[in-house]
Amino acid sequence: MSVKLIADNGSTKCSWLVLENGKSRKIATDGLSPYFFSSAEITNTLEKSLIPKLKNVNISEVHFYGTGLADNGHKRMIANVLKHLFPGTVCSVNTDLMGAAHATCGNNKGIVSILGTGSGCAYYSGKSIKKVQNGLGFVLGDEGSGAYLGRKVIQYYLYNTFDDDLLHRYKLKYETDRDAIIQAVYKGESPNRYLASFSRFLAENRGHYMVENILEDGLNDFINQHIYKFTEAWTSPLHFVGSIAYAYRDVLKELCNNYELELGSIMKNPIDGLAKYYGT
Repeated sequence: MSVKLIADNGSTKCSWLVLENGKSRKIATDGLSPYFFSSAEITNTLEKSLIPKLKNVNISEVHFYGTGLADNGHKRMIANVLKHLFPGTVCSVNTDLMGAAHATCGNNKGIVSILGTGSGCAYYSGKSIKKVQNGLGFVLGDEGSGAYLGRKVIQYYLYNTFDDDLLHRYKLKYETDRDAIIQAVYKGESPNRYLASFSRFLAENRGHYMVENILEDGLNDFINQHIYKFTEAWTSPLHFVGSIAYAYRDVLKELCNNYELELGSIMKNPIDGLAKYYGT
């Protein structure tokens, strides 16, 4: 009986699933973005946080989906790390969009979007990814992502756009000033995670008109810049995965309804859908 290890890796966290004899077990580690970490750093992280939890488990297959893996160099790096940690196993490495497609569409056609720390969108034929709209990363794009929405929160604060009520709430939650923010964004180790952390402020202050405007504008930007680039969006269901998609699913539902787009599933953790895809 083969034992499968499946990973859904984002910028902030990596969710692992061990499938053995029809049973599943989840393991969580830090995100392993190849944009920010070297092969040695990723290996070291997994040796400390994953391998000890797999004692006496004979892994036969590893299926790794993650951010940054549209780049062939990044894909080779992750594949080499996995082959080093799990010698003799069958290893497949693919993009987070393919993981999202397998999790939500299975073997059916659809538009699949990721809205987490970063963002991305693709058309899935039921067998493969045919068209991709990537978010260009948190500096140039990632519309609708946690980093994108968090950046809006910071801008509203630094530009003194918040009204007195929201400014008071902001200052109660964050002890930051302009210099500290600039330092973290431009010289910090994980600026995308830093920016995304501010998106929690939106979830905690739903109902305020400025918060609702930020959310609607940010998710609307994603639809206009990405989903509308697919002609298939008018004939295929739209599936969303990720923490941002799930947290603000009410906004997505309203926007899809307004645009007369067919909304499919909204899934917080693709790993749950991948468990079904791989046969639990």
